Amino acid sequence: MRHQRVINHLGRTSSHRKAMFANMATSLILHKRISTTVAKAKALRSYVEPLITKSKEDSTHSRRVVFSYLGDKKAVAELFREISPKIAERPGGYTRILKTGNRIGDNAEMCILELVDYNELMLGKETARPKTTRRRRTSKKSTGDAGAKAEKKSSETKASKPSAEKKQAAENQSEGSEEKEVTE
Repeated sequence: MRHQRVINHLGRTSSHRKAMFANMATSLILHKRISTTVAKAKALRSYVEPLITKSKEDSTHSRRVVFSYLGDKKAVAELFREISPKIAERPGGYTRILKTGNRIGDNAEMCILELVDYNELMLGKETARPKTTRRRRTSKKSTGDAGAKAEKKSSETKASKPSAEKKQAAENQSEGSEEKEVTE
């Protein structure tokens, strides 16, 4: 029976699994997001989050410990220089798993594993929400007639502008072709 056997071996030997996690963690640190299967992402999360926590204290010992897990100087430098100051206030939960559907070849459930503080789209949604209030200057009854007149005028000006631009573009092309004939 498998009582209390919580580690997912992912069908690999211990050395293969350690090497795979080191490579995936290095890629995650350098690129801030990776695409992988859900099972690997969940296993990698328990591998990389203690390393990120260790990077909060920038000492020689913690750098050596993280290097023993990753085995890549560039990843260790990136982790201690750029990532750890950004996540210094966060008490945990440094990664996010976004499920993306199933892989075509073998129908494996795929996901994107990313560092939480580096997703510009989600951070942008939270910070770029200015409060806007909309007020009407006139009543609804007068807006209907005025709105129709304004819409008619704007459609007339829009219709006239493209035709003028088209004429000018045609003249520029004809002048360009005449200059080519003269130079040849």
